[in-house]
Amino acid sequence: MSDFLEKEALDQSAALEAGEISVEELMKLTLDRIEAVNGDVNAVVALRDRDELLAEARAADAAPRKGWMHGLPIAVKDLANVKGLPTTLGVPALANAIAEEDEIMVARMRAAGAIFIGKTNVPQLGLGSHSFNELYGTTRNPYDLSVSAGGSSGGAAAALAARMVSIADGSDMMGSLRNPAAWNNVYGLRPSWARVPSEPKGEMFLHQLATLGPMARSPRDVAALLDVQSGPDKRQPHGCSYDAVSPLIGAPVNGMRVGWLRDWGGAYPMEEDLLDTSEAALNIFDDLGIEVELVDPPFDAALIWDSWIKLRSWAVSGSADVLYASPAMRDELKPESIWEIERGLSLSAKDVHQASLIRSQWFTRVNELFATYDALLLPTTQVWPFAQEKRFPEEVAGRKMDTYHRWMEVVIPVSLLGLPCLSVPAGFGPNGLPAGLQVFGPRGSDSKMLQIGQAWHEATDFAARRPSILHDA
Repeated sequence: MSDFLEKEALDQSAALEAGEISVEELMKLTLDRIEAVNGDVNAVVALRDRDELLAEARAADAAPRKGWMHGLPIAVKDLANVKGLPTTLGVPALANAIAEEDEIMVARMRAAGAIFIGKTNVPQLGLGSHSFNELYGTTRNPYDLSVSAGGSSGGAAAALAARMVSIADGSDMMGSLRNPAAWNNVYGLRPSWARVPSEPKGEMFLHQLATLGPMARSPRDVAALLDVQSGPDKRQPHGCSYDAVSPLIGAPVNGMRVGWLRDWGGAYPMEEDLLDTSEAALNIFDDLGIEVELVDPPFDAALIWDSWIKLRSWAVSGSADVLYASPAMRDELKPESIWEIERGLSLSAKDVHQASLIRSQWFTRVNELFATYDALLLPTTQVWPFAQEKRFPEEVAGRKMDTYHRWMEVVIPVSLLGLPCLSVPAGFGPNGLPAGLQVFGPRGSDSKMLQIGQAWHEATDFAARRPSILHDA
């Protein structure tokens, strides 16, 4: 019966609807799997009481179906509020900060029938692509427990890989849905910015870098969750209605044309074998009838970086200034968080304006490329999953990293503009660790990115490779 956890989320949903398995049985399988592997992986945190969850599962069995997620066990990223559960952001002082209400995205998943079993682990404040914090500890990679699961949606991706959940939410500022997807051999979609609304609180006009989004073990599951999460919120100034993507997921992709940006002409250093693994996977596009062309660097990478780190620090300081202003809270912030906040506080209005001007110029240039290409491609990461004891890589391919996040630079051409981007599994390196490819397009082209991803998924067996943690589970 544990083989049922290998099924994709939509297949689990169909089996529940057909009465082939009960919600209670699925919950038991899920909690048994968590008991078996989570002690090593440390992906699910703040897990609710087993008896309480089984009672909720029995109630779901007796109730009319609410939606396609009815009865599916879900663990929510520990940056989002779930009523009755702690929202800690990985900060020990917030260990008992119990949410009084669901966030918009969580409320939408609950309305579709999801059962929330706990949270998934994150780096402190979601900063850095390695999910460790002083409250819950470090999330390890199910494919190799000695290395990182990535972040900031590292707990979500590792839980998916270890089959503790079949679908997961995440968020992405600097690759947080994409980097852990690549390192855990799953799919992570950064949607078009404002497609999935965040909470209508604080400043709502200026910051356009971070977004919520879905993760899963197949693009069709990603599409189904995106449809649940999507839709405007009238209390917010940005956002618009989008057509559902699930009905479009199987559209043909032959005849499309994509541009391969490789390592941006050497601007993004890559660890050994990473580019070779990525380029070997590109042959799959030929099999799908998609033409791949190598594209020269379309914009100055140094300008993109300069724009990014200013706008990111500005955004982080705006959202985390309350924690920083409290001496007690500040004492619990990691050095990287303090560096980011203080850097943002030091920026002038002119600094921010100049950074956004560069962003605007890059937006204009990339849209010229999209007049030629249906999508553009980049590796999802510049490094393989690194030793879980490390805070972050200080050097990549012989090049010193000058910030705690410079090793993730390959994701920022997308993040800076709020473009839709799907990270797809790209196979495994000689070290046995997973790699990923970013497939991104113009704003609003989420469905096309998912169509390419689904065709890729059906043409490959990368995502079917089970992690080593499951060999004895």
